[in-house]
Amino acid sequence: MENKNYSSIIGNAAAPFENLIAQQCGLATNYHAVTHPSLPNYIALTSGATQGITDDGPPSAHPLNVDSIFGQVPSKSYEEAMPTNCALSGSGTYAVRHNPETYYLPVRAQCATDNVPMGSLASGALRTDVTSGSLPAFSFLTPDLCNDMHDCSIATGDAWLAAWVPQIVAGPDYLAGRLAIVIVFDESGGGGSDQVYAAVISPFTIPGTQDATNFTHYSLLRTTEEIVGAQLLGNAGSATSMRSAFGW
Repeated sequence: MENKNYSSIIGNAAAPFENLIAQQCGLATNYHAVTHPSLPNYIALTSGATQGITDDGPPSAHPLNVDSIFGQVPSKSYEEAMPTNCALSGSGTYAVRHNPETYYLPVRAQCATDNVPMGSLASGALRTDVTSGSLPAFSFLTPDLCNDMHDCSIATGDAWLAAWVPQIVAGPDYLAGRLAIVIVFDESGGGGSDQVYAAVISPFTIPGTQDATNFTHYSLLRTTEEIVGAQLLGNAGSATSMRSAFGW
């Protein structure tokens, strides 16, 4: 999700679903993005560093010959409103800067097949993989510029999550205990400590768990890599893991 402060979500009546998740599942109450603007946060979250990026330029401006989680384990990116697989430029409500896999040169061939248009609740890649129980070891889901709250309201994004998350939770992967879900914002709306909403849904998390440890995007990357048994990349190596906090 995009560009909202922690305090803009928690306690906000316009975000009933996200607040319900915070109450009934797990919530990191002291989770922070690492910088501004959007793109370096997406890169940090998936490679362990911002790779020196300070803007929202496209992959042609930032061709990254570095390792990422997309190359560590079987993965798939589901991108809402993306016109074709692994689209390397923005189009309509699809923002390539919110699709980090497109920036990594070592996985460009993989990107052509595993970075796919999300589809709808009724049909398409995400619904098919969820209902068939064939989600990969790591999935990256990106709403479009409206549903991620970047261009549209908090209520719009919250409704999008309220439609998709129950479908994912009802799928075979989650029901079999093979899946943990993290809902996180790339950065805050500006100012302060860059604290953002980060909620976790998993069969192993005690309902209502809240943890005030100072976590960052590097913590989430470390946690993901630990779970899938991958090498810790960059700043993930020194970040605090979220595993014990949420029962993973």
